[in-house]
Amino acid sequence: MKDNAILEKSFAFAVRVVRLYRYLCDEKKEYVLSKQLLRSGTSIGANISEAQAGQSKNDFIAKMSIASKEARESKYWIDLLVATSYLGCDNAHTKSLIIEINEISKLLTSIVKTSQMSRD
Repeated sequence: MKDNAILEKSFAFAVRVVRLYRYLCDEKKEYVLSKQLLRSGTSIGANISEAQAGQSKNDFIAKMSIASKEARESKYWIDLLVATSYLGCDNAHTKSLIIEINEISKLLTSIVKTSQMSRD
């Protein structure tokens, strides 16, 4: 099921973000950008989880839309961490993190669009 796949992917992404946050704080002494990424990166799955228990189709769409926005914000913070050299653009972990957040964003966009079309 798509919904379960996105829930699993967003949870796995949140775990990676938490670990990255610890690394950035402990190793790089970076606290501001990493905190922003921590908030948005863990919020994706929380909103998807809430959407699963949505009271209506509109509630589901609203929560999934928020998750989609949080995914785009997370991509922004990752890009900024790369641009400011806190993360290496050639690093395998960074590359896979970017691939993962792009995949989550695409899935969420598709879920929201499909849900909106079936609502109308």
